[in-house]
Amino acid sequence: MNLLPVDIGPLNPPVAELVVAAVLFALVFLFFVRLAPRVQHVLAEREAVTDGAEARAEAVRREAEIKRAEAAATLAEARHEAARIRQRAFAEGTTLVAEAREEARREYAAIVTRGQARIASDRVSAEAELRVHVSELASNLASRILGEQIDAKAEPRL
Repeated sequence: MNLLPVDIGPLNPPVAELVVAAVLFALVFLFFVRLAPRVQHVLAEREAVTDGAEARAEAVRREAEIKRAEAAATLAEARHEAARIRQRAFAEGTTLVAEAREEARREYAAIVTRGQARIASDRVSAEAELRVHVSELASNLASRILGEQIDAKAEPRL
């Protein structure tokens, strides 16, 4: 039996085939209607998990970038502080060296002055001692040269 009384070839399907097709379509439709929400639910859960994982990964990546920037800033500040400390130590060292040189110059001048004073006092005392003995030494020298004994009169001069 045909659906239409006119013979139009394959476009006019038999009613039995049409009923079987409609029943099968309804069964498949109901199957997918019941299955589709579950599939959608599973797909939504998967998407939420992957989106959540991506969001967490992005948050961790941002946090790591912030921490890295903080560490780089801290490291740069530490390098600057170390450079300042080295500069300050160099300046203090230069100052200490200059002070030590000045102190050494003062000590040198004091030592030289004391030495010159001592040499002058030793010279004066040696001259005084030699003045007492000069006539005796001169007479001894003259005696040796002449071969005769010469008496020296000790006359101290002041």
